[in-house]
Amino acid sequence: MENETYPLLTAVDARVLGCLLEKAATTPDAYPLTLNSLLLACNQKSNRHPVVEYDDATVLESIDDLRKTKFVFRVDVAGSRVAKYRHNIDEYLGLDKAGKVLLTVLLLRGAQTLGELRTRCERMHAFATTDEVEATLKEVAEDVDHPLWTKLPRSPGKKEERYQHLLSGEPDPTLETESLGAADDTVASPLSSRDARIQNLDTTVATLQSELDALKVAFDEFRKQFQ
Repeated sequence: MENETYPLLTAVDARVLGCLLEKAATTPDAYPLTLNSLLLACNQKSNRHPVVEYDDATVLESIDDLRKTKFVFRVDVAGSRVAKYRHNIDEYLGLDKAGKVLLTVLLLRGAQTLGELRTRCERMHAFATTDEVEATLKEVAEDVDHPLWTKLPRSPGKKEERYQHLLSGEPDPTLETESLGAADDTVASPLSSRDARIQNLDTTVATLQSELDALKVAFDEFRKQFQ
């Protein structure tokens, strides 16, 4: 397929879509996401590279763009003023669970080795070995009409090759080389107890916000009965 079918995503679009994919898998009870929950997910300090600080307007503009290209749908609840959003990857790309998880992690964390992908996918889908990760990457590439990811040339001083998603276009080798550094190496190691607490808190806040939004909707509907 041509790029008209798979519109190129901006960095913000990739983060928003990745967050919707991630939360659908990790916090299904709080999914689809409200704008506020999606903003919190985009700005998480854990499981993100790079870490960003988007505002409501930035995320909302990206949502509008993703809706136009049918990557994202708005979900309206009868009598509610709070809109929610869900991804359309299942219908749009037809990926199985393993392929969808790999795309999620690539959208949220940038270029990664097979080992990094295996480790970071674990909370959504367990790959037994890095060979299984590589096999899945190849199988998905053969099943789709337009490539979703590519293997990058091995960088100077690096033993392993990295993979990067192509939903934002072909990677720039210069930028890839400049982005490598100590930060990437530390991310590959297990989460510290502090990072784990931050990750859990981020997830809890997003879940509580979604529950609060649902309570507001229920209260508004209850109040209307007496007006």
